[in-house]
Formats: sequence, structure tokens, C-alpha cells
Amino acid sequence: MRISILAALAAALASGGTSVCLAEFTPEVQRLPKEPVWEAHLAGFTDADYEVEVEKLISSYEKVSGKKIAPGAKKKVGLKIYSDSGPGMATPTGLVKAVISALEKRGYANNNIFLVGLNQLRLRMTGYLPSLVTGETPFRGNAVFVLESNRYYDPVWFYDSPLPERFDPIFAAHQTEGVPNTSTKEEDRKSFLATPLFLDTDFWINLPVYTDHQVLGVNGALVNATLWNASNTARFFRSPATAPAAVAEMSAIPELRETWRFSIASLEHYQFIGGPFFNSLYTKSEPLIWLSTDPVMMDALMRAKINLWRKHEGFEPISDEIRTLEFAQTLGVGSTLINDAKMINAD
Repeated sequence: MRISILAALAAALASGGTSVCLAEFTPEVQRLPKEPVWEAHLAGFTDADYEVEVEKLISSYEKVSGKKIAPGAKKKVGLKIYSDSGPGMATPTGLVKAVISALEKRGYANNNIFLVGLNQLRLRMTGYLPSLVTGETPFRGNAVFVLESNRYYDPVWFYDSPLPERFDPIFAAHQTEGVPNTSTKEEDRKSFLATPLFLDTDFWINLPVYTDHQVLGVNGALVNATLWNASNTARFFRSPATAPAAVAEMSAIPELRETWRFSIASLEHYQFIGGPFFNSLYTKSEPLIWLSTDPVMMDALMRAKINLWRKHEGFEPISDEIRTLEFAQTLGVGSTLINDAKMINAD
């Protein structure tokens, strides 16, 4: 199924345009209402601490939204984790175990909850795949789907864009550095989507980690659900304008959005400069967890935090020319207006 929401916008950006009027590309859909961000405070970062607070978050979400979590026709849930910055900047395993526990309490069998990640080596380094030495893993019974195996893409489902290789997000910039974009193959236009998340599940949950990114601005909820969730996306890094447009378009794909229940992010660790390469000198930690159905608002709130720390440490803020979040807002994915954010304390 060919999926392209703003091909005209993408083409304009790819051609080097810097003054594109977003209004003329806005689809004829009603702008999503501002969705709340639920916040819980961790007493610490142990598995037990996470289990208590994640249960509060999900219970509060169910109560306020009126949407109970319970097994549906497919009886499966996918968890999109982030491990691609390696040890020190991956989705905390305690958070993932807490989400699994909350789902089990609501009727899901443990073996029907699976994890989706990108790179086999980093998944193993961060504890999501069994250790080659001990064979141990904290996720017994939970399948881990490795996207780089290319086993989880369906040729029918792809994002089609005129923006002309499989990627590793840490090294994507280096992969395309100095490489001319001369390919004209039809396949080079396509990024295939990880279909287990939206075809094989009742719903899926996004579990991002936050860093800055020199091309995307914020590497967080939107990016973890889109570029780090598809094939053939290093092509978007050939121009600083193409990746933000691709993130926005992909995040608005109806089939992906329909089964994307919400995102949960722990601020146990986040990085404000130098990302997505992990550098402990530029990381911060707060005992907070956020849950929201609005990934744009979550990313916008984190962009403000990242910029605050960059200013404090004498660095320039994330460039205003990186319009990832603004493009996504234009497509109705969420809101960037953090002054209007509705924060709900789940404690």
C-alpha cells in the first residue's frame, strides 16, 4: 500500500526550498485537540519503583480518557523500545518490565507482549537480547523483533517519497556523508514499515529515550515511532530538510496512528547535546515518567528541557530551522504549544 501524505511538501524541501508555506500543504483533516501529558514521580529507578508509577500512569489514563486497556481480537501488544545509542541511553529495562506487568494485570498473556528494536548488537549490549556469555535476559517469554533482520517488513506497506539504505541511526550522517544521490531505482523511494506493530496487535506502545539530534532536533517519541521503525531511511539524511519532513509524514500515517495507543518516556536519563552518540558528560536525570497520546507535545516539552540545559552549559539551542515538530503539528499529529500543555499528576 503506497503511503504518502505530503509528497508535495517533501519534494519542495528536498529541492532545497527553505520558505515553504506549510498552510498550503495542510491536509483536509481537523487538527487534533490538545491531549494531556500524564506525569508520575519516581522514588528511585528500581524495578519496583517503575512498577508502582507505571501502574498509576496507565490507571489515570484509563480513568481520564475513558479508554480501558483490555485484550482485543488479536490479543497482542507491541512495545517499540530504543537501544540505538547503546548502553547508558536506552529505554530502561525497569520501565519495560513495568509496562509488561501492567498489561498482564489487564489480561494480556506474557508471551503475547513483544518488543521491537532496531539493531541486534545494541539490543544485546543494552540487555534486551540474551547475553552471549550467560544466556540470561530479563524478558523471558517476550519475543524481541530485530528490524535490521529485514524479517518484519511487508512489501505491501511502505512510505513512498521522492526523497532518494538501510541505516544505523548513530552513524546515519556518516553513511551518507559525501555520497551523491544518483539512484533512480523505484525501491529507493520506499521505506518499509514494521508491520507487526500495527497489523498484528490490538495496539502498540512507544517507549522512547530522549537525546538531541543534529538533523532531527529532538530524537524522541516521533523519531522512535517513525525513522527508527522503518527500512531504507538513511536517504533522508542526505539533506537537513528531508528527515524532518519524513518524520512528520510517517507519524501521520493513519494505520500507524490507529494502533499507536500512547508513548511512555522515563527521564531517568536524557542527553542535551552531542546525541545520539551517548556522552555521559552531557546527560541529565529526573525522577519523572510521562505518558501521552500526543508525541509532538512530549517532544516539544523535552526540546524546552534540552534547550534549557544547553543554555546553562553555554551551548546554542536547537536550531529553529529544524522544523520536525512544527511539520508534525501541521499534519495534526499533536501540538507544540507547551505553554498550553495540560499536565495531569498521576500520583
